[in-house]
Amino acid sequence: MHGPVARLLRPLVRLLVQRGITFPALTNLLRELYVNVAEYDFALPGKEQTDSRVSLLTGIHRKEVRRLRGAGAPVSQVPATVSRTSRIIARWVAAPEFTDGQGRPLPLPRSADDAAPSFESLVAGVTKDVRPRAVLDEWLDRGLVVLDPEGRVRLLEAAYLPKGGAEPQLYYFGRNLHDHIAAAAENVTAPSPRFFERAVHYDGLSDGLARRLEARAREIAMGALKEANAEAHAACAEDAGGRHRWNFGIYIYREEVSARDSGAGPESDAAEGSAP
Repeated sequence: MHGPVARLLRPLVRLLVQRGITFPALTNLLRELYVNVAEYDFALPGKEQTDSRVSLLTGIHRKEVRRLRGAGAPVSQVPATVSRTSRIIARWVAAPEFTDGQGRPLPLPRSADDAAPSFESLVAGVTKDVRPRAVLDEWLDRGLVVLDPEGRVRLLEAAYLPKGGAEPQLYYFGRNLHDHIAAAAENVTAPSPRFFERAVHYDGLSDGLARRLEARAREIAMGALKEANAEAHAACAEDAGGRHRWNFGIYIYREEVSARDSGAGPESDAAEGSAP
């Protein structure tokens, strides 16, 4: 596991150094997580989890284990603005009344006297806690929408793309990476791959071709996400609800590889389970 874990952690360590999170700070966090995971995820059925067993599983001294235990399992709270914005945009790009024949989000009047779709009815269909005008002002300020010459509200992004390293972007950073790693880890430890996790990759490409493939992959990926969102949105209307969640993600990556690490020529592969 040493080699794969080192490769996995390298970009994370680069980000931590950029953000000023030192090695001692990271070790404190890892110590807490090791104890927490051992306490909650490796408890034996019908038996009380002891300090000694947690110490044995983690290699952390029992004194430290005793100090750190009982903090409770980590909880990922969704920032209110993230939840509200993502739900409104998901409805805008999925609900038939707010999209055109090609599935593109319609420009919406701010309000409508009849039952015609409007920005006001779009927001009201998701939340009654915030006035549509407040949402519109926030979105105009953040560059998510613009007003066209007719005064209609136009969505600029077909997906919620928070930027700048603020709370919304960091929330998605943690959630999406967690789910990707969790799926890959489950596939490695399970008798057979449980989750779909595959990638197509080519090495030894020119810069121009790599950029062209990236652009084309963005188009393909966005189409798949829109289709999945439309089906999920429609299915949720008839679902009784429960305790499960679902995440469908796609990633694209491109980089220049040093001559030492590059291959002799183009290669391709599509692998499942613990694929890179």
